[in-house]
Amino acid sequence: MRNILDLDRYPLDKEGSQAWHAMVAQAVGQLDAHGMFNLEGFVRPDAVRDIVAHITPVMDAQSYTHKRLHNIYFQPEIPGLAPGHPALQKVETINHTLCADQIADSLVLSIYRYPPFARFLAATMGKADLYVMQDPLASVNVMAYRSGEALNWHFDRSEFTTTLLLQAPEIGGEFEYRSDLRSASDPNYAGVAELLEGRDPQIKRIRLQAGTLNVFRGKNTAHRVTTVEGHVDRYIAVFSYYEKPGVMFSDAERLGFYGRTGA
Repeated sequence: MRNILDLDRYPLDKEGSQAWHAMVAQAVGQLDAHGMFNLEGFVRPDAVRDIVAHITPVMDAQSYTHKRLHNIYFQPEIPGLAPGHPALQKVETINHTLCADQIADSLVLSIYRYPPFARFLAATMGKADLYVMQDPLASVNVMAYRSGEALNWHFDRSEFTTTLLLQAPEIGGEFEYRSDLRSASDPNYAGVAELLEGRDPQIKRIRLQAGTLNVFRGKNTAHRVTTVEGHVDRYIAVFSYYEKPGVMFSDAERLGFYGRTGA
């Protein structure tokens, strides 16, 4: 794993050491202050190049194209909101997806299944344990966004979102987010409408570099990826961890996200 991850800079393999606790404390501090943390250069450049070289032909030949109009909630109706409410404004998302079973021999899966990685994430999130997902399709996905394509405004279903940027585009593909736009007790529909209308002054934008690990509170943080431009696709891996073992998607969820229910 030392040839894949920069364990000198990010000592996941030295759990309990002073350096490990300092790394966790810094990540927690960034989560508290900004709703996210980034580990630049988490994956070594040579490993990133190997991953992209391996994934690209598979992406070109086997990826599932998912194009959809949706609101920020990915739900057709929200109780208490009239159909024409500005918080339900429709946006378009287009991406190309590879599932875990299509990249089974990729280094991406090795990173995902590396036990110290899950323990580090659990520590930053204040969780007792995190477990890899057992679903053969959904545990790890790699998404591609090509020229003219974007991931539009949405909230995630999970409390935290863990991603690894594998390839940055020439232009666009920037990560925009609005931390703590809603809470469990306050859906803040007026604030959501303000965001979608481009009137929220607290939107932040970052441009991630290939090899960067990005962890953020996706459930209450509205976020999107701006439109990609140019001849270089944006590749990002999405890792799914849960607080209990054995989590699987339903056949309906697999069909909706991937266009198939099994290998």
